[in-house]
Amino acid sequence: MSERAGLRRKIDSAAELRSVVRTMKAVAAASIVQYERSVTALADYYRTVELGLGASFRQLESASTPIEAREPMPAGPVGAIVFGSDQGLVGQFNDAIAEHAVQALSALPGPVQLWAVGERVQARLAEAGFPTTGLFALPASVTTITALVAQILLETDALGSQARAAELYLFHNRPITGAIYAPATERLLPLDAAWRHQLTQRHWPTRHPPEVMGPGTSTLEALIGEYLFVSLFRACAESLASENASRLAAMQRAEKNIDELLEAMNASYYRLRQASIDEELFDVVSGFEALSR
Repeated sequence: MSERAGLRRKIDSAAELRSVVRTMKAVAAASIVQYERSVTALADYYRTVELGLGASFRQLESASTPIEAREPMPAGPVGAIVFGSDQGLVGQFNDAIAEHAVQALSALPGPVQLWAVGERVQARLAEAGFPTTGLFALPASVTTITALVAQILLETDALGSQARAAELYLFHNRPITGAIYAPATERLLPLDAAWRHQLTQRHWPTRHPPEVMGPGTSTLEALIGEYLFVSLFRACAESLASENASRLAAMQRAEKNIDELLEAMNASYYRLRQASIDEELFDVVSGFEALSR
C-alpha cells in the first residue's frame, strides 16, 4: 500500500507540473504574438523612414558634392549591443547569440565597447573575454521597449560623438521560418557613403518626386533619429519574440516528457493496484477453501 501511495503522490505532482507547463506555454505563445505584431507594424514605418532619408540625401547631393565622390571617413571607435535573455527555460538562446557576437567582434580591429541587454548574456560574454561597458534590463512587454531604446541611445550617444565614423553593431536572435531562431548581425553605424548611396537609389513609390520642406539638415537629423530608434526597437522585439519561441519549444518538449512519464507511472500504478486486488482475492479464496475443509 505504501508503494502505491508514493506512486500516487508522484502522479499528482507530475499532473500539477503539467498544468504549470501548459500555463507557461500559453503565456509564451501570447508573448510571441505581441512581439511579432510589433515587428510587422514597424516594417511599414521603417520603409517610410528609409524613403524619407533617401529623399533628403538626394536633395543634399544635388546641392553639394555627389555621395560617390566623397572621401571615405577614417575608422572610428567600435561599439556593440548584444540582446540576450534574463529568464530561464530558453535552451541555448544566450549561448548562441554570445558565441555569434564573440566570433564577429574578434574579427574587428581595436577595442570594442560592449553593452549587454540581460545579465545572463553578459556573463557569457565575460566568460569569453569580452567584458561589457554597460548592462540594460530586458523589457517585460512591448510597451516598455521604448524606454529601453531611449536608454541605449543615450548611452551610445557618446560613442558617436567621439568620431563621425564610429561603428555600432547589433547582435540579436531573429525568428526564422523552418527553425525557432537564428543569430543576426546588423551594423547600425556609421551612416557611410555606401549606405547613403543605397538609399538614394530607392525607387519612389509615386510619379512625383518629393521635396523636403524647411532646413534640410534638421529634417535629415530627425529622420536619422527615427532610423536609429526603429532599428533598435525592431532588434529588441525580434529578440524577445525569439526568446519566447524558444521557451514555447522547451515547454512543448517538457509537456511531452511529462505525458510520457505520467503514462508510465499510471501503468505502474494500475499494475500495483491489480496485483493488490489479486492478492486480496487469493486470500478470500484461500480462506473459503480452508473453511470448507
